[in-house]
Amino acid sequence: MYRLNREGAQDHWEVEALYDLCFAPGREALSSYRLRDGVPPVADLSLVARDPDGILAGAIRFWPVEVGGAPALLLGPVAVHPTRQGEGLGALLIRESLDRAAALGWARVMLVGDAPYYGRMGFTRLDGVEMPPPTNPDRVLGAALREGAWTGVSGRVIRFAADDAQS
Repeated sequence: MYRLNREGAQDHWEVEALYDLCFAPGREALSSYRLRDGVPPVADLSLVARDPDGILAGAIRFWPVEVGGAPALLLGPVAVHPTRQGEGLGALLIRESLDRAAALGWARVMLVGDAPYYGRMGFTRLDGVEMPPPTNPDRVLGAALREGAWTGVSGRVIRFAADDAQS
């Protein structure tokens, strides 16, 4: 059994080490990181999963972005320690954080990832949503946290403006 808690300052470097372990070198050169530059993650949705001994097993972060002027969450990165993969921990982190995001009033979430994996959690391809290049448009996925949240939302994904509200 894992304990899911909000990521705290004391977790930061351990989480960064997990991301370094799970992702290729140069992960911060990806276009999604340009959307995160200078923008803090959504603290209430950045979670860590620890086993009963307190060992970090997984982590997830979310970042606010705008799509065609509409606020959205950018999911990622999400990582599970290689020794814990295949146990459903990634799906647990995603589902729990999506429930929390909906409870906080967020309407839509997006990511860049594999449709077969994320499709199990309600994500589908977002036609008309443009991530900064070089991003394969087939990997731009989204989920509605409220009925119709993606209806009519399209355009470029840009960094979040601090004065925007959740809708």
